[in-house]
Amino acid sequence: MAAACLIDATRSTTCRDTQAATHLKLISILIIFFTSIIGISFPVLLARYFQGKPVYDRATLIIKCFAAGVILSTSLVHVLPDAFGALSDCHVASKHPWKDFPFAGLIALIGVLLALLVDLTASAHVEQHGKGHGDGDGDGDGEYSVVGTQEEMVGKRVSDMSVKVEIMGEVDLVKVKQRLVSQVLEIGIIFHSVIIGVTMGMSQNKCTIRPLVAALAFHQIFEGMGLGGCIAQAGFSFGTVAYMCFMFAVTTPMGIVLGMIIFSMTGYDDSNPNALIMEGLLGSLSSGVLVYMGLVDLIAVDFFHNKLMSSAPWLKKSSFIALALGSTAMSILALWA
Repeated sequence: MAAACLIDATRSTTCRDTQAATHLKLISILIIFFTSIIGISFPVLLARYFQGKPVYDRATLIIKCFAAGVILSTSLVHVLPDAFGALSDCHVASKHPWKDFPFAGLIALIGVLLALLVDLTASAHVEQHGKGHGDGDGDGDGEYSVVGTQEEMVGKRVSDMSVKVEIMGEVDLVKVKQRLVSQVLEIGIIFHSVIIGVTMGMSQNKCTIRPLVAALAFHQIFEGMGLGGCIAQAGFSFGTVAYMCFMFAVTTPMGIVLGMIIFSMTGYDDSNPNALIMEGLLGSLSSGVLVYMGLVDLIAVDFFHNKLMSSAPWLKKSSFIALALGSTAMSILALWA
């Protein structure tokens, strides 16, 4: 363990150049911002172009499945391994309690349970709201269901209206659910993006930062497409969509700036034990949230509960291919970032 730490320290010394690292980080802020805008805007604009056309629902479904693959790969191939790596670093794993227990897995589990708790709470609130409207409609229907020809006709009309209102209510509940998923998903992704940005901002290792700039640019494009696909299907207003896209685009650059400020104030870089512990814990929590959202709220909902998917076998195959392509594209980036 001591020998490994000595080797790592020697390599770090040869690549440590604060001035060159700062120059690279300033360039990366602009590159990552614009690639993030491109990534998250593409599925949103594509969905708006197809909106109202027969292929709209199918196009958004395929985009969402690609998004699910990206998000699942992000959590399992990028975030969670980095969290395990941070907490198993020789500067951390040699101390108590980090060497006694796999805390990265535990915190990821807590992230999954927290995401489930949020999902259950929100779903219960939405269902209760829907039942309130449903009870009101039922009372109205009963009031007009009286004996008599004219009264029966009036009752039938009111009954038909009640069915329409109920169907509209179900559609609204689905939209509320989709919006909730998009918002929670963005929180998890932003959480992850802040960690990436702060880690990069604190680093003074030019050998590490140089390949990260290009890798993170592609990373933000694919992750942005994933989030943008979910936002496009949720049916937000233009202002909300613009705000969510902007927040995703600026989060990683803001994280880089924050990391640079932390280094200038504390002298901590990305190899400091305290920084590694914080990176590992936050990354594990973010990974748990993203795993839950990817599997439960995206993949399971679309493949097992989507009527459009079950009505067209070719669409199910296309969606699975999109899911695999999203996972593959994001996984390949793990070679560099």
